[in-house]
Amino acid sequence: MSPNQRIKTTRSRKKPVQNGPAAPAWPSYKGTSQFVGTSPSGRVTIYVDPSLGQPGLQNAQDLLNDADRVVTANDGIFGTTGGPVSVIVFALGNATDGTGGADHMGCDYVNGAAIEVDASFGNSARVSALFEAELSECSMNGNLCGLSTGEALSRWCATVISNNALSDFATAPQWAQDGEPDFVNKTDPTDQNADSTGCGMAFLSWLMSQGHSLDKIAPAMVALGDSGTLAQLYAKLTSDTASNAWPKFKSAIQALPNGITSDNPFSAAQPAQITSEGAAKPPSGAVKAGAPTSVCPPKSKRLLPPNKPLSRSTHSA
Repeated sequence: MSPNQRIKTTRSRKKPVQNGPAAPAWPSYKGTSQFVGTSPSGRVTIYVDPSLGQPGLQNAQDLLNDADRVVTANDGIFGTTGGPVSVIVFALGNATDGTGGADHMGCDYVNGAAIEVDASFGNSARVSALFEAELSECSMNGNLCGLSTGEALSRWCATVISNNALSDFATAPQWAQDGEPDFVNKTDPTDQNADSTGCGMAFLSWLMSQGHSLDKIAPAMVALGDSGTLAQLYAKLTSDTASNAWPKFKSAIQALPNGITSDNPFSAAQPAQITSEGAAKPPSGAVKAGAPTSVCPPKSKRLLPPNKPLSRSTHSA
């Protein structure tokens, strides 16, 4: 199955298994965690807030059915093998349309393995996309956490695996409207600035349109670490000088016939090689994503659409 294949809702009448593993401590959810199931690989355990009724349960069952496709595609993007995670579907931010976003506590599989995703009644592709946004940050292995570079990368990962199911989360148009400030030569130390995130989204779109696929971009960004910039990423991928990244990017933007109206203004094709059946295997000697080299400070915030305020102070991603 392709990572950008649309999720088909399964109208299962089966009731969820009531007896299952105890739920972890969630970043914010304090209600009852109803066990739904564990994916065939054993890597993803799904829970749901039972107060959501059948629509929420359907989201959770669909995520359970889709979870191994997502984790396999994510492994392919980062060239690593991720660790086990638990996920709860509930009305995050009191929303049931996906706009409540997603949470976890840190950018590795130790601190970030308890993931919260907003329910999206009738549109389970959005739930899978929110799951991937957090899962991808776990695969960053303690790097890029809470930075504009990491935020752009995680949002692109979510875009790829869900056929852009979170199109309303787009930030590149706002960056363009705000005068296109330069976050290519500098990295913003936050993941909550739509301008810096939007710059990153548009820049990665441009890189991918030049033939640099996401499964080459992601490991390179992780290797550059927190101090890395998008200009340095450009240099690493192209062997051109970093100083050429910003002017060439700006020139490409000026040539766009319709300007920037989405997070993929350069119509970068989704990387066909990242599939659930043929995801890239970690190179020999690679560090497993489940074994971080350092403790990741929980400094990132909840994934939200632009201009939607963070309603609480819980650290997440």
